[in-house]
Amino acid sequence: MGSINSAFGIISGALDADQAALSVVANNVANANTAGYTAERPEWRQNGTIQVSGRLLGDGVTSAGYTSQRDRVLEERLAQQKQLASASSARLSALNNIESVFPVTSETSSTGDIGAGITSFFNSFASLEASPTNSALRQQVLSSASTLAGAISGAARSLNSQRSALDQAAAGVASQVNALTSTIAGLNQRIQAESPTADAGPLEDQRQQALSQLSELVGINQITTENNGLTVTTTSGQVLVAGNQNVALSGGNVGGVTHFFLNGSDVTSGLTSGGGQLGGYLTARDGDVPTALGALDQLAYSLSTAVNAQNNAGTDLNGATGTAADPLNIFREPTAMAGAAMSMTVVMSDPNRIAAASPGSGTGNNSNATAMAGMMTGSVVNGQTPINYFSNFVSSLGAAVSEVKAENTAQTASVTQLQSQRDALSGVNLNDEASALSTLETSYQAASQVFNILNRIISSALNLGQQTTV
Repeated sequence: MGSINSAFGIISGALDADQAALSVVANNVANANTAGYTAERPEWRQNGTIQVSGRLLGDGVTSAGYTSQRDRVLEERLAQQKQLASASSARLSALNNIESVFPVTSETSSTGDIGAGITSFFNSFASLEASPTNSALRQQVLSSASTLAGAISGAARSLNSQRSALDQAAAGVASQVNALTSTIAGLNQRIQAESPTADAGPLEDQRQQALSQLSELVGINQITTENNGLTVTTTSGQVLVAGNQNVALSGGNVGGVTHFFLNGSDVTSGLTSGGGQLGGYLTARDGDVPTALGALDQLAYSLSTAVNAQNNAGTDLNGATGTAADPLNIFREPTAMAGAAMSMTVVMSDPNRIAAASPGSGTGNNSNATAMAGMMTGSVVNGQTPINYFSNFVSSLGAAVSEVKAENTAQTASVTQLQSQRDALSGVNLNDEASALSTLETSYQAASQVFNILNRIISSALNLGQQTTV
């Protein structure tokens, strides 16, 4: 009977183990579409041997729970690639918005409203050459000047609006970062308390999902600590999560934009180069937009000062020349290069004050108008013609857009590849689960049949002298 009892124990253990494994498979199937869920595989532990009639025999198996199909190195590689792709995606979106301010209207050197405005402005002086006393042509000069100034100042306003929008977006990302680091700290506490030496299953899935979302927002490094804990830092080393504590990003106005601080230290520069959406937004806010604004300021400053200087070098239709007290300025004279584009405007309202003539040559002279028209091909802006300077700027902007687009395409492809590897290892494959379910059901049925056989054997033993069928 000892052997029979042992057999009952083995079969009972087998039934329990199969039932536990079936529960694992059922849980996988139920979570097949759960974001971040990691497939689980049942584990068994061989029981110790027993001695029967002097012989050592196996004593079956016991369920040892489950193991999550998790590759921490792969998960971290995926997170790192996501932060690169998110950064380039955010920056690309910003660059596309910047580029939209300067639309290309043709394949010539004249690009967008500003390029066309430059051409039209200097062409108006070329027209005035032919008839320097013509009131309509003089008015055309002021109209084209207003159009050009409006195009440049409008572009500057648009870029400043974009910079403000990027600043707000960055602040919004920082709030999301704080929410996620708080979540990760809380999960750290639970995992260290409930599963300090083994995979924490669903809790670890939740933590990994939060880490994945965090890596899309900001560049991070992950450091495994004792008791299955995790320390999270920025790519430049500042702590965001340590054990069950998170360090919140705070914002403060510095130079008109939001800077970010951790424990009182300004970490904006590190976050800019670190990756994630925040890095992309900050790169565009602090690099790409100011570069475009700087180019416009250079153009506006150089055009305004050069045109004003040349107009003051001639005499107007009334025979007057410009003085310090009453200059013949067409554009508002900029006091500094910074902000010149935003403040560019036409201050001359009387077309008779356009100085088409050279001093002492009479009001019908066109020498100064010729000089003004010649500025179209002169080295007026940073050693370049106005059109060439602007065209080169637009070309550089287009090249930057193409470069970041290529980076983003490659990085996104890498994310897709790594995600596929992760899904192949850790995702739920319903075909595999169906196969496992079938195998376990067969095993359970087999163990149940043995149980029935043992029952019949005992029944036969208890009914000695009576014929029984097994």
